[in-house]
Order: sequence, then C-alpha cells, then structure tokens
Amino acid sequence: MIDFFLESYKNAPLWHIVLEFLVFVFGILSVWFAKKENIWVYPTGLIATVISVYLLYVAGYIGDMIINAYFSIMSIYGWWVWAKGGTVEDNLPITRTNLNEKIIGLILFFVTVFVVFGIYKYFDYEIKNDNYVDMISSGIFFAGMWYMARKKIENWTLWIIGDIIVVPLYAYRGLGMLSLQYLIFTILAISAYLEWRKILDSKKQLS
Repeated sequence: MIDFFLESYKNAPLWHIVLEFLVFVFGILSVWFAKKENIWVYPTGLIATVISVYLLYVAGYIGDMIINAYFSIMSIYGWWVWAKGGTVEDNLPITRTNLNEKIIGLILFFVTVFVVFGIYKYFDYEIKNDNYVDMISSGIFFAGMWYMARKKIENWTLWIIGDIIVVPLYAYRGLGMLSLQYLIFTILAISAYLEWRKILDSKKQLS
C-alpha cells in the first residue's frame, strides 16, 4: 500500500511534492475550521485551492482544476458572507435549505457537469471513464461549496458524498496525498455534520 502511494512521486519534482503537501495541510485546516464555524475556513481553503489549480493544470485534470478555481472564487464570496455581520452574534446562522435552495443546488450540479464536459470537448481532451467520475464529483462539490457559503447544513452531506467518490479516484490517478487528504475530509465532514446538527437541534429547543 505504501509503495503504491510513493511510486507516483519517484519522478515528481521536489517542489511539486512540497506544494501538494501544503495543499494537504491547508485543506485539512480549512475543513476543521469549517466544522467549528471559524472564518479561517476561507483563507486556509483559498491557499489550498489556488495551489491545487496549478498542480491539476500541470497534471492535465481539467475538471478538478476548474472546480478548484471555483472554490477559490467561492472562498472569497463565502469569506465576505460570513464576515459581513461584524460580530459573532450577528454572523450568518446555520440553517437547512428551503425548496428554492435545493433547486438552486440541483441546477448548479447539472450546469457544472455540462460545463466541465463542454470544456473537455472544447480543448479536445480525451474523455476517459475517470473523467466522467470527475464531472459528477465536480457538480456535487460546486453545489456543496455554495451551500457552505450560505451555512446550510446540507453542504456536509454533499461533501461526504463527493469525498467518498474522489478518494479512490485520486488513488487511481496516482495522487496519493490528495487521496489521503480526501479520506480525512470524509471523516471530518461526518463529524462536522453531526456537530452542526446538534447546533440546529439546540436552537430548535430554545425557540
């Protein structure tokens, strides 16, 4: 197992390995801060996604690159939304999605899948089986990131589903550190969902 993960790094430039390690560390920090409703979720996440855009572009994984570019933009948007209240008490509360927000999430999913597919076609990339998986996970993550910016608890459900999909995907592609990162993301996302649900339940009891 260890040899499988290390094999892909034998011919990789040292600075690429360092960059992937930074993505690993800041990505995990970002999910941890998200779980705690800490605004540092966004600056740490922004560092991870910007570096990922470059690494995935070099590797030729266009779908993953696009979603990380989107994450970078949404990190700035989410940072602004979470911070605009000015105080902890005024900050955006955790809530569940309403019907309109569910529809928006569904639209984001399908639009993302079609856009990523169109980009592969436009740049004349060969679409392999793993690229279709990539498109689906991209759609899930796009919707999840928007829900995260609005502090909707359903964002964690989408992160869990998406993380479970990409763990074997990145392992298959030889990106061992990213595969391990998303495995940790899955565990953190489950923990975060349970923690956010407790917060919602406690608010119901007080109302």
